[in-house]
Amino acid sequence: MAAAVGGLTTCFARPTPEFIAPSTSYSAPVRVFFKPFKGKRFVLRRGGCWGPKCEIDPNFASVRIDQIGSNAPGLSALELLKTSSVNRYTKERISIVVIGLNVHTAPVELREKLAIPEAQWPQAIGELCALNHIEEAAVLSTCNRIEIYVVALSQHRGVKEVTEWMSKRSGIPISELCKHRVLLYNTDATQHLFEVSAGLDSLVLGEGQILAQVKHVVKTGQGVAGFDRKISGLFKHAITVGKRVRTETNISSGSVSVSSAAVELAQKKLPESSYATAKVMVVGAGKMGKLVIKHLVAKGCRKMVVVNRTQDSVDAVSKELKDVEIIYKPLSKILACASEADVIFTCTASKTPLFTKEHVAMLPPAGTETGRRLFVDISVPRNVEQRVSDLETVSVFNVDDLKEVVAANKEDRLKKVQEAQSIIGEEINKFEAWKDSLETVPTIKKFRAYVERIRAAELDKCLSKMGEDIPKKKKVAINDLSLGIANKLLHGPIQHLRCDGNDSRTLDEILQNMHAINRMFDLETDLSVLEEKIRAKVERGQK
Repeated sequence: MAAAVGGLTTCFARPTPEFIAPSTSYSAPVRVFFKPFKGKRFVLRRGGCWGPKCEIDPNFASVRIDQIGSNAPGLSALELLKTSSVNRYTKERISIVVIGLNVHTAPVELREKLAIPEAQWPQAIGELCALNHIEEAAVLSTCNRIEIYVVALSQHRGVKEVTEWMSKRSGIPISELCKHRVLLYNTDATQHLFEVSAGLDSLVLGEGQILAQVKHVVKTGQGVAGFDRKISGLFKHAITVGKRVRTETNISSGSVSVSSAAVELAQKKLPESSYATAKVMVVGAGKMGKLVIKHLVAKGCRKMVVVNRTQDSVDAVSKELKDVEIIYKPLSKILACASEADVIFTCTASKTPLFTKEHVAMLPPAGTETGRRLFVDISVPRNVEQRVSDLETVSVFNVDDLKEVVAANKEDRLKKVQEAQSIIGEEINKFEAWKDSLETVPTIKKFRAYVERIRAAELDKCLSKMGEDIPKKKKVAINDLSLGIANKLLHGPIQHLRCDGNDSRTLDEILQNMHAINRMFDLETDLSVLEEKIRAKVERGQK
């Protein structure tokens, strides 16, 4: 279907990934632009060229339609296009991409299938970087997330390859992965990792464990081929962000739920405000019990006893929190376990008290310095009888004691999140500036190679004119002269391409200089570098 608009014919058709040249011949070359097309409208340009946007460019030496029609009868238009310098891959810029599943998007059943043990991270990076369109990679695998960070030479092909790799490794169908995955590009991917490192993406806002895990990604990646400049730079910057957010906002303090307030309150009552040596017991592994357990882990508790009617729900939590020792005990053992505990959290739906005054009075003193046992009861109805608080050997807190703490903290925590987002915004700008500055590196290499080719060619001409009987000493002197001239001529332009923070040039000025040199010397840096990388990877894969 077609309609005339402004002197052009507008066609409504399904977009096609490759341009098939019509049989009409033109003497002028055609430059083909492959760009993402958001609508369904195609424009019919001069000579019936439909599909992607086509322009006539008299200065562009590439595929000519008259060559397709007459000079190369044995090749189709598509085959010629694939072998020409109009490489389809180069229409996409190199991208940083994050692909994965986390606690907000996918159930634990899927996450555990994709989980990658730390010992296998280097192997996973190697497998990812062996994919045709992946240049760098990192793995962030925790109990709450499995995320793959990559530098993709082609954004869409890179995502496709990594998704297929994840599916093959886990046995999860691609369609199922796509339903639950996180998929972010470039600045959004950067922001996501910074928020993760700052604790804004955690179940417990501001928890510190994730920052340690991000640090471990960097430690494990050191010296691993594929954990290279951009990805390592991204993760190192994420560590800086995590530290800065926690230092400047103190976001990890101040609980915003009853379960987190319970854990935080108990921690303050312990010696040195730490769960490191405390004997912890949790009664109940339902919704509230699971939250208490997760908050305890976030606060550094690595061993606890969980008393519950059934073992299945406790086992489910244990699978999710693999680095924590969770010991299941049946409800019949509740008093025996309580006698050995310093802190007891109760969070069941029992309609009658689980701990009476008579029960608790029979328990031996707690192992803390004061000998007082701490009960934190967040159940409604209460699991700890009210009369228990009359005993001098215990301290009892219930849900009403915690509500005021939660209400007071919510507004303060919201302000801290806003402050954290402001810090993250500043750090994103710094990282993007650093990443953009890396764009000048290929230009510097190409420019050096360009000048070196000219120097070497002119040197050969000079020496050939002087004859074969030139003394070696003179040859060396002439060679040194040519090198000195080339280096002095290169010095100025290359200085204006560097972005090391030691001068007053802005990033915009440096990038403008880069584009100017690319144009003046026809270096086509972005296109040629991308072509070379992809060809090299494809050739290695074919051997």
